[in-house]
Amino acid sequence: MRLKLDVAEMAEEFFDDAHLLGIVAPIKDYQFCWHLNQRFRFHFRINNEIEIQMTKKNRNYYFPIFEYPEPNQFRNHYLYNNQHDGEYLLPEFRHLDFLWLIKGDNLDLNLIQEIIQSIKSINGVQLVLELTNEKIKNKEHLIF
Repeated sequence: MRLKLDVAEMAEEFFDDAHLLGIVAPIKDYQFCWHLNQRFRFHFRINNEIEIQMTKKNRNYYFPIFEYPEPNQFRNHYLYNNQHDGEYLLPEFRHLDFLWLIKGDNLDLNLIQEIIQSIKSINGVQLVLELTNEKIKNKEHLIF
């Protein structure tokens, strides 16, 4: 008997309490995190334990994830690098440099809009948009 993992159901559960922002900012990930940490008083740190590895064309690609758990909140922020060595974590969004996943309780639309406006004011950021679940074809690539 073979068991099959239902990735679609896993993805739905993973994104139940989440918002995903796409960001165009052609700067290094550590520089972008520094700007975010300054602007929001966050402490984004790289988390190598949840780094995403993909194998394509017999090569391994590694997509680092920066993480910030909000103190006294049930809310985590994850910043993904969408590109590594010519491959994309979400190929349907090749134009995006970063993906910011906000997961947790009490995510109201005003908070999301405030975050979007603040990101837009960072030097080097060209575009910030919210990605709806329907637009994301490869959700399973974001699950760690």
